[in-house]
Formats: sequence, structure tokens, C-alpha cells
Amino acid sequence: MEVVLDKKYPVAAGLDAGWAVLSNMHELATCMPGAQITEEIDATHYKGSVRVKVGPAVAAFAGTIEILILDPVARTLKMMGKGADKGGSSASMELTAKLVAAENGHSTLEGHAEVIVNGKFAQFGGRMMTSVSDMILMQFAEVFSQKAQALQGAATSAEGTGAASAAVFAAPIVAKEFNALAFIWALIRKFFADLFGRKN
Repeated sequence: MEVVLDKKYPVAAGLDAGWAVLSNMHELATCMPGAQITEEIDATHYKGSVRVKVGPAVAAFAGTIEILILDPVARTLKMMGKGADKGGSSASMELTAKLVAAENGHSTLEGHAEVIVNGKFAQFGGRMMTSVSDMILMQFAEVFSQKAQALQGAATSAEGTGAASAAVFAAPIVAKEFNALAFIWALIRKFFADLFGRKN
């Protein structure tokens, strides 16, 4: 099953601070709920993992990331990620992310992702997978913006020294582990709320 996503998210920081996060794979990974880089093979290849909590159970995906494009002039990242869990489910994602200037010295993170899911997770169907993906990406964008904003603030205070960047990246700004069961329950509640809301 394939899901295609095109999203735009506001970033409460300028292009330079946003790019510092987008171009740092270790920091970028911590923006994604439950994700982490486990090994850096070389400058463009990494190994990583993603944990998704479903009630008391935890699904763990292990996989690889390949950086296809990292363009500091166009502030564009293109990457391919592939992973699988022990239950036989697998997923791949080709992602293109770009930072563009916005008003008030802020920026916008634009993303295009093509996600292919096989196995038990594909049984949720396209609509559910899109909703889950939207929620995960919203959390990603929120943490990304927080990191960029903190980095820009530290750089301004330290007049742009490299030490400020290192200090901010050492700070624990990471996405919380994603709980799929809690999200699905929230969707069910929203469905009934909308249903009864329309009848009134």
C-alpha cells in the first residue's frame, strides 16, 4: 500500500537555523517520534530504528537511510529510508524536504513523501495510514521548529559561535514515542463527535 503526502509546516526560525537541523541527520532523527540513528556508516548512509507503541506492545523497525541529495544552496534534503520489523512488516519512504523563506524572519518546511507499507500495517488501509502519518509528521514538525528556534536563539546570544550550536544540539529536545493505540482511540472519539455534531 502506498501513501503520498505533501505538507507545509511553519518553522519559528530562519533558514540558517532550520538548515542546521535539516542537514544534521542525528538531530533530524530525534524530531521523528520513536526514531534514532544507531550507526553512521558514512556521510550518506546510516542505520536507524523506529519504535511505535500500540497499547502495551511495542513494534520496532530497524532499517537504513540513504541521503540522495543534501543541497545547502537550495536548502533541500532528499533521502530514502527502508525498514522492517520481526513480524514481517516492512516500510520504505522517499522524502524530499525543503526550507523556504517566510515572513517575520521565519521559514517554512515543505515536504513530499512517498511511503510504501507492506504486512500487517497495510491492513489499516489508506485513510488510516494517512491519518497516522499526518499525526506523526505534525509531531516531527513541532520538534523541528523547537530545535531550530532554540538554535537561532542561542546563536544570537553567542553572536553565532559554533559553541552555541553544539550546546543546543546537546539539549534534550526530542519527539515523544508515538502511541498508535492512543491515536486510534482519539480518531474514534473524533468520528463520533463529528457524527453527533452533524445531527444537531
